[in-house]
Amino acid sequence: MGVLGVGVDTIEVARIADVLARRPRFAERCFTDAEREYCESKPYPPQHFAGRFAAKEAVGKALGIGMRRWREVEVVRGRGAPSVLMSGRMLQRAETMGVRTIHLSISHSQTDAVAIAVAET
Repeated sequence: MGVLGVGVDTIEVARIADVLARRPRFAERCFTDAEREYCESKPYPPQHFAGRFAAKEAVGKALGIGMRRWREVEVVRGRGAPSVLMSGRMLQRAETMGVRTIHLSISHSQTDAVAIAVAET
């Protein structure tokens, strides 16, 4: 196993809260149905949307292409650490690179969210 890429991103929760309030379609454009359902089930959804936004950015950076296809990277929450499901061109990029797994960690406070992604062969 070898590391192919590392990505990290941080974002202010207030920035996501503002975008969600001003542009209601933002959540539909950037997050899958399951991600929206999870975030909206929380007492303060912007905090969780921000964490997932940072995670998607980190995954794009780990793959060396940035993020343009937001819904092709889904942050899945289970027991333990979150994981990533990819589809479409993002999945094709990962397969072309030889990525076997992406390790993901997300953390957030009331004011900021940060995520790191490590793409491994």
